Amino acid sequence: MTTATRGEPAPIPTPRPQAVLTPLNTGSEALWAYDPAPERIRPEISPSYGLFIGGTFTPSASGATMPTLNPATDETICQVARGEQADVDRAVQAARDALPAWSALPGKERGKYLFRIARRIQERARELAVLETIDGGKPIRESRDIDIPLAAAHFFYHAGWCDKLRYAFAGREPTPVGVCGQIIPWNFPLLMAAWKLAPALACGNTAVLKPAETTPLTALRLAEICKEVGLPDGVVNIITGAGETGAALVNHPGVDKIAFTGSTEVGKRIAKAVAGTKKKLTLELGGKSPNIIFEDASIDQAIEGIVQGIYFNQGHVCCAGSRLFVQESVLDDVVTRLQRRLASLRVGDPLDKNTDVGAINSKAQLETIERYLQAGRDEGATLHEVNGSTLPSAGSWCRPCFFTGVQPSQTVAREEIFGPVLAVMSFRTPDEAISRANNTPYGLAAGIWTDKGSKIFEIASRLKAGVVWLNTYNKFDPASPFGGFKQSGFGREGGMHGLRAYVRL
Repeated sequence: MTTATRGEPAPIPTPRPQAVLTPLNTGSEALWAYDPAPERIRPEISPSYGLFIGGTFTPSASGATMPTLNPATDETICQVARGEQADVDRAVQAARDALPAWSALPGKERGKYLFRIARRIQERARELAVLETIDGGKPIRESRDIDIPLAAAHFFYHAGWCDKLRYAFAGREPTPVGVCGQIIPWNFPLLMAAWKLAPALACGNTAVLKPAETTPLTALRLAEICKEVGLPDGVVNIITGAGETGAALVNHPGVDKIAFTGSTEVGKRIAKAVAGTKKKLTLELGGKSPNIIFEDASIDQAIEGIVQGIYFNQGHVCCAGSRLFVQESVLDDVVTRLQRRLASLRVGDPLDKNTDVGAINSKAQLETIERYLQAGRDEGATLHEVNGSTLPSAGSWCRPCFFTGVQPSQTVAREEIFGPVLAVMSFRTPDEAISRANNTPYGLAAGIWTDKGSKIFEIASRLKAGVVWLNTYNKFDPASPFGGFKQSGFGREGGMHGLRAYVRL
């Protein structure tokens, strides 16, 4: 940097060095190769990871491990410990031992730990985003721009509640529930961990977290962050494993509260196991969420919202708008624009920041999606599939697609597919739209698209859904509670309402 003495004109600054481009000569043209984007720099991954119990990484009692795979390449990333009953016993005991000191810690001091975790997530955001994409298959721009920032935001938000819990409950005296067993899915691994851990810790509880068996890596990185910020040993414990590991946690007598996000069928089994015990329970389960487009809506805006709501996340969101109800007068226009928009989506390498649709999380999930596609064809619906670029030969991939001519009784209109598949149906009147949207055993989310403000509030008040988005979709905020009705579960996560599940009054 150049400077000038007082009274003299400042010299011309030295130009900053420009990015170095390497020419690739190809005849008469020269192509330029840029340095790798930060998303392309693979984070350091150990060959194997143990369980995080009592502030220490440790192998499972039996020494058993299981692989975690990159769904975009089918390559094994590393081995992780496979937790069993003895490991769950150790983790619950570690959480029980840490509970008295943590719950007695002043709220202001607990808040400092949560603030530190949030800051460290921000500092390691690029690493976490790449790891999330490698392990789960979602596009890097979703991991980078949505998942990781929201995870940090949840810890920031709940850190602010730590010393204000009395004000959240109208002067009543809140006390911690105790040891919380928390089971999260594979679609938002780090964000779901934040949804569960942040309110539990803010309210003075300790936790045993069980991540999905296919996406454990960011949860284990979060364990490293807990050690880095000096979180007391045993406050957070993370056990990796398969379904039997989660079942052992649900049935453990030393657990005071179970929080589960996942499929409705597993949620029913958990509710049955917890019934008759003193354990508190919250469930955030499946959905078959409707989007309703009225003839007075801004069609292009609505199409973009539909695409954001189901295709950019491969339909791997429990609240994905997988049913689309369109007023008859604009049905053909919507279908044409939807087809055109899907043709512009890029399917491929999740680590490419230009990719719109990444890999399906696992071979098993891809087979499930393909069964639903065949069921839709067999039952008479018309499948619209855009044939874009060639899909990679390795990995699990599904092109974005949608069905038209769908009847409410058909499988693709009733069951959660959890893939980039949309069922398009029509309606004539607002009453018919509401009736058909509510005709489902689920009630997690919904979207309304219209330029009439009065219509928005009238329709929203009559939809049986925990969250209703108006002229947008899939927008989340830590201060806003999220949860469903009917077979989409009960209880709320986020906001002041989400604190209730983690305290006794």
